[in-house]
Formats: sequence, C-alpha cells, structure tokens
Amino acid sequence: MKALIDRAALDARIAKLAEKYGGVTPEFRKAAVDALAECLAQGSATARTTLEEKGSGLACAAHLAFVEDEIIRAIHSCVVKFIHPEAQTGRLCVVAVGGYGRGALAPGSDIDLLFLLPSRGHGAEEAVVESMLYLLWDLKQKVGHATRTIDECLRQAKADMTIRTTLLECRFLLGDRALLDNLLARFDQEIVRNTAPEFVAAKLAERDQRVQRAGSSRYLVEPNVKEGKGGLRDLNTLFWIAKYAYRVSDAEALVGVGLFSENELRLFRRCETFLWKVRCFMHFLTGRSEERLSFELQRQVAAQLGYTARGGLSAVERFMKHYFTVAKQVGDLTNIVCAALEERQAKPRAVFDRFVGKLRRRAKPRDLGPFALETDRVTVASTDIFAKEPINLIRLFHVAARNELPIHPDALRLVTQSLPRIDNQLRADPEANRLFLEILTSPKSSERALRLMNEAGVLGRFIPDFGRIVAMMQFNMYHHYTVDEHLIRALGQLAAVDAGETIAELPLTSSIMPTISHRRALYVAMLLHDIAKGRKEDHSIVGAEIARKLGPRLGLSSAETEAVAWLVENHLIMSNIAQSRDLGDPRTIEGFAKVVQTIERLKMLLVLTVCDIRAVGPGVWNAWKGELLRTLYWETEVVLAGGHSSVDRRRRVKKSQEELRAKLPAWPDHEFDDYAARHYPAYWLKVDLPHRIEHAQLLHASAVEMNSLATEVATDAFRGITELTVIAPDHPRLLSIIAGACAASGANIVDAQIFTTTDGLALDTISISRAFERDEDELRRGQRIARAIEQALRGEIRLSEIVAAKAGNAPSHGETFNVPPDVVIDNSLSHMYSVVEVSGLDRPGLLYDLTFALSKLNLNIASAHIVTFGEKAVDTFYVSDLTGAKVVNPARQGAVRRNLMDVFNTKQKA
Repeated sequence: MKALIDRAALDARIAKLAEKYGGVTPEFRKAAVDALAECLAQGSATARTTLEEKGSGLACAAHLAFVEDEIIRAIHSCVVKFIHPEAQTGRLCVVAVGGYGRGALAPGSDIDLLFLLPSRGHGAEEAVVESMLYLLWDLKQKVGHATRTIDECLRQAKADMTIRTTLLECRFLLGDRALLDNLLARFDQEIVRNTAPEFVAAKLAERDQRVQRAGSSRYLVEPNVKEGKGGLRDLNTLFWIAKYAYRVSDAEALVGVGLFSENELRLFRRCETFLWKVRCFMHFLTGRSEERLSFELQRQVAAQLGYTARGGLSAVERFMKHYFTVAKQVGDLTNIVCAALEERQAKPRAVFDRFVGKLRRRAKPRDLGPFALETDRVTVASTDIFAKEPINLIRLFHVAARNELPIHPDALRLVTQSLPRIDNQLRADPEANRLFLEILTSPKSSERALRLMNEAGVLGRFIPDFGRIVAMMQFNMYHHYTVDEHLIRALGQLAAVDAGETIAELPLTSSIMPTISHRRALYVAMLLHDIAKGRKEDHSIVGAEIARKLGPRLGLSSAETEAVAWLVENHLIMSNIAQSRDLGDPRTIEGFAKVVQTIERLKMLLVLTVCDIRAVGPGVWNAWKGELLRTLYWETEVVLAGGHSSVDRRRRVKKSQEELRAKLPAWPDHEFDDYAARHYPAYWLKVDLPHRIEHAQLLHASAVEMNSLATEVATDAFRGITELTVIAPDHPRLLSIIAGACAASGANIVDAQIFTTTDGLALDTISISRAFERDEDELRRGQRIARAIEQALRGEIRLSEIVAAKAGNAPSHGETFNVPPDVVIDNSLSHMYSVVEVSGLDRPGLLYDLTFALSKLNLNIASAHIVTFGEKAVDTFYVSDLTGAKVVNPARQGAVRRNLMDVFNTKQKA
C-alpha cells in the first residue's frame, strides 16, 4: 500500500514543517495542508491508474478508503503533536461510518466520521476534533461528522433509522478502540436484538421512496448508479437488512446462515464489483460525485471498460446491456432476501406486498393445478415440480395470471434455478404455447405476468429472440426504457385499451378495439414489433420474419400469422406519415391506403401505433399526436371503404365547427360563421378542441384591437414544453423568422403546427422545450421569447448575428450521438408541392437554419412538419417555387440538397 501513500514519509515531512514554522502558525497550517493534499492527490491518481489498467472497482474504492484512512491518521497525529500537544493522553475514538465505514470510497464521495467521546466535558478532545475538521475542510473534503458520547449515539439510534444504519457499518480508525467496542456491544444488545421487523420495514419503505425519486423502473436508459432501482444502494440495503436480521458481520457469513447459496453470494459480489467499477469511472471522468449514467458518460465509461461493437450492437449498447442485466440480478437478490426474511417473520407482510407490487386477490382462487397457495401467493408444492414436468415453468405464471395472484419468491427462486429445463422440446410443446398465448392476451394481468416472466428469465428462454433484446438499450434520447421493458409497457397499454380503461383519454382507439377480429394477432404483434432491435438489418423486416416463424408455434392461424408479420413490418408507417406528411393532401391518404389495403389492418395499426408511442416514455404521447392519428385514420377509412374522403371530411369539419360553436355561446351566429370561413378544412381536421378555442379567442382579440400581429404563451408541464402561438401576416420567410427568434432566445423548437387563414394570416403554434420547473418562471421566459418573435417580425432585431452567437455557445450532442444528415426530395407525395424531408442531429437554431436556407433558394414553404425523436430531428417541408410549381429540375434539386446538407456540415466543422 506504500505505492498509494507513504504514511511514515508524510509524518516526517509534517514534523519538519512544524520545526520550520512552529506548530500553531498559519504558515505551518498552510504548508501541512499542501503536503496532505499532495499525498491525497497522489493516492487518488495511483488508484485511478490501477483501475484503468483493468483493476477492480471494489479494489479502487478500497484503495481510496485506505488513502483517506492514512490522511485522517496523519491529520490526527499532526494535531495532537503540534497543534494541541496537551491532548495526547486524552480519550477519543475516531470512527468511519456509512459507505466509508464499509471500507469503500468512491472518488467524489463524502467522508462520514463519528468522533466518539466517553462523556461530555472533555474540552481537549473536542478541540482536537475541531482542528481535525478544519484541516479536512482546508483539504476541500466533503465531511459528514458527528461528535457524540456512547449514550447519545444509542439514544439517537433508537429514534432515527438513518443513525441506526450508520452504526451498522462502523470501522475503527484511531484512538481508544474500547469506546467503539462498548458502543457496538450495547447497540447490539439494546437496539438490534429485538427490533429487526421494525428496521426491515423502515429500510424497505425508504427504498420505495428512493427508487420513486430516482425512477421507478430499473430499465431507465440514463440510470442512477447509486440511488436507482438495481443500483448500489439496493445492494447496500440488502446487506443492511440481512446484517440486522441475521446479526452477521460480513457478506460471506450470509451463506452460513442459509440466506444465500454459494452461487448467489458470487452473484452478489459480481454485481457489487461491476457497479463499483462503473461508479468509480463516472466520478473520475467528471471530477465530481456524478451518479447519473448520462448518455455522454455511457460512451466514455464503455470505452474505459473496453467494450467494442459486435453483432449489430455498438460498444455503448453492449455496455448498457451488461449494466441492465446486473440491475436485474440485483432485483433477483432482493427477492431472495425478502423471501428469507418473511420465512423468519422478521418482516411485516404489508411491507412485502408494497415491495413486490400490489395485486388484487380473488377470495377463492380457481384451479391451482400442481401448485399451492401460501399467504395468498402461488407457490410450488414440491421442489421437483419443474424437474418432473418442465411445462410447469409456464403453467406457474398462467395460474398466477388467471387468478390475479402474486407468486411466492421461493417459487421464483426455483424457477430461476430451473431455467435450463426450458429447451427446444418445451418451446415446441403445443400446450406450453397455448398457456403462454393465454397469458399474453389476458388484459387483466398480462403486463404483470410478462414482466415477472422476464425478471425470472423465463420469457427470454421460451422465446429466444426476445432473450436477445432483454436489457438492451437504444442509444438515443427518444426511448426512455430498454427494449424489453418498452415492449412489456406497450402490452400494458394495449391491455388497458382492451379492458376499456382508456375510453375518456383514447375514445377512437377504445371504440375500435372491440371490433378487431384478429385480437390475438394484435397482442403478438405488440410483443414482437421491436424484437429484432440491435441487429444490422432493418428491425421491422427481420421482426416480420421472426413473426412468420413464431406465429404457427404459438398456435396462430396462417391469416393471424400474416397479420402479425404485416403489423411488425409496418409498425412505424402510421406514426411517420401522421407526423411528417400533409394530411390535407389527397395523395398522402391515397399512398397510405395502398399500403394498408384493408380496414382490419388499419384498425390494428392504429391501436398498435398509439400503444407503441404511449410506451416510449413520459410526455411522448400528447393530444397533437392523437389528433393527427385520428385524422389519418378517418381519412384512410373512407378511401378503404370505397368512398371518397372529401365526403366524410365535410362531415367531420362540420362536427369540429359545431364543437367549437358550443364552447363560444356568447358569439353571435354571423360572427362565428365568418370566423369558421377563415379556416381551411385541414385546420378543422387537425387541431384539437382546446387549441381551437384558444385560437378563436386570440384571433377575435386581434381583430378587435386591429392588430395583425399577436402572440400567446401557454405551458404544459406534463409534456415538458411551452407553446407559443403566433398570428401574423403570412409571407415566405415567416417560419424562418419565428424559428430564428426562438433560437436567438435560447429556445429549442420540438414541434411546429402551421396554418394559414383564407384572409392571409398565418396561425402558427410553436412548441419549445421547457427550461423551468415552476410555471410562473416558464411563463415569464415564454413571454420574453414571444416579445423577441414580435420584434423580429417588425424588423427591430438582426436575427442572423444573434442566432450565430447563441448557437456557438449552445451545448451540442454531436460528440455523444452520431446522426448522419440526410435530405430527400419527393415529388410523388403531393399533387401540388415538392416534399423535402430533412433529418439529422437536432440542435438549437436548426429549424431557423433550414428554413433560412430554403428561403434563400426562393422556395415558398406551404406547410412544415417538425418532429424530434430525442436527439434526432426529422423536419418535412412542403415547398414550391415562386411561380407555385414543384422543384423538378435535377440541378435545382441538387442545389436544394447541397444547401440543406451544408446546414449540418457547417455546424459540425465549427
């Protein structure tokens, strides 16, 4: 350990400094702190070098703790020898507690110390403590500290679970060891001995709250390594609970008391070692106590750990797959500990129910088959139940789902140990596949059952292609969860629709669901739609091939299997067209109808699309997307039914107008009729009622005030955006100016809805990313941006210079994400316009740069469709030249492509 820190040399150096400056002078303190800081930095650098040379994360944490131990001992020696020599014979015990007490210290972690005194009134010892703390603070150490007597420690531990937990992990550093021995003996006898249920309940409740704060899913794609579900704190909690309940001193002893098997203890150590290595690298790379494994850090940590691209997965995706696998294993260990504690009756039943998730129970369970019921949970009747009949590995989840009962942790533990029995023979078993299909298509309990099957490893074994995407993340800012978690959440959304729970929120989707003939096919398609993610080939096409093989195995008819394959292959098309095409253009609807072909497919595709988007993450689904999808559905249904969409469109336009009329009772009829005539049919079809009301009031106020330029600001905390509505005289550069004003104000546009009235006014609603948590702050920001838009439209500010300066200072995702830019010009998608689709890395000011480039090319933007998928922007413009014609000349198209590509390339070079 001398390579980390040479304590003897440090003590000798401090002694020489005391001799030179005198022990109580400011010069001595400064020189001593410099010497201590140098040794601390050297020890940290050595620990980092060892870690980077493929060292262990736990070893790194232990090395850092050792360096800190020696620094604290050197500080104490310095204080009692040179600053307070009269205290040399006093009674004081310095104790490491908390994480530091475990002998593991992350590079940026706090140091928790307990200064233990025999009693109050020891002034000399308290002076030593004070001087030690001042030296630690001078070293810029983050110190959590307490100075207490033994009686004070015990009194506070009885009242406070946090203090009780810190005392579980005390480690002697220096001083009078007898004080600590006395404290621990009394702590064990007076507190720990008879309070295990109370402590366990408190720790599990504390874990619930912590996980809720950090993110309730262990599959969040930017996980908190310390506090998140499946992270280090979960492992700590397991050990604290086990240590308290079983009265053991180290993890190895948990095998002796029967809590863990040897394999499970090795798993505990592997998880701990991996998470510590990741955490240490995060702290070293950021230079601070950073616990969130952000996208930017994921790339850097993956490189440090030596991951490389393989099998269609990038290096960072392979690293994160390993991370989420470890998080799942931490969950397995949690279930083992809970089951064992319940067996010992150390844990109240209500806490366990809250821990694993509440499930409704039937008073009288239906046939349990070969299983038994224990404390309202399905469990195994004998330990050889899976060895005798491997199909029981599927039947267990079927029985639990059918009865809406949880599964006992002991049974799940046996399932995990029996996974090798899920082989090709069981996968081909018709009865096993029938049971699985019933689990999948049960709207009441499918999501819970499938998540449990996935956690236990059964789902990935039974459907090996699903096993490939377990714990797989998609390295982008759009998806919030791993692929397997997204699929299970999507099935949960579908089950909610099927059970009639979304009628108010999703009226069209909910009304369509009962009319779908191929209901089973829809559930299977939902399970499989992203199952081929992470491969080199197009995941939609490969997923369709998987569906064609799996459908017959699950017992689907040939028609159902083909429906599943078609849905998987085309699961993105409805969302893409709804968000990036002009739904008022007949050619858009005709082209989509040719792909869909039947009303049954259209119904299934709508339901799948809605559930897919809603399962991506919080705030991704919104009313605007719902309105677009409804419009596309209704327009296409009429064409597929053999009619013409314009007939039905007139009915829906009229209905939309009548809905608005009912909300504006004070308006005279003639005034409302004049207002309704100002909007084209596309407006009435695309805009939801709350926005129609807002627009009507804004346009009415604008007319009364005789002001052709008006803005309105509204916040939407749930979606995390702020909406800016702009009314202004329409002209070719309008969108570019609005986008430029937003960019100049530091606002990032994530969506834009653009309409023109029949009397030449533009009605644009711009959605920007939210910057403040409080609505009042965000409204003030929105109003400032709205003023900037008005100033820009009046020509009062020079946008190009402000935007260029702002963009240069903005943070970029360019080093984290690679999104190759692309420009596609298509003249077949619209009768009147050329459709220009631009995709690339999103950034502040991008929309301004793109629209400015189009305006410089003398192109008129008739409509724009702005979509962001995390870090990727997909902006579609319907354009014509100044004569109203399409862009058909190849040379002209080439110029458009070059200018738009330059928008990305110029920024990258900068």
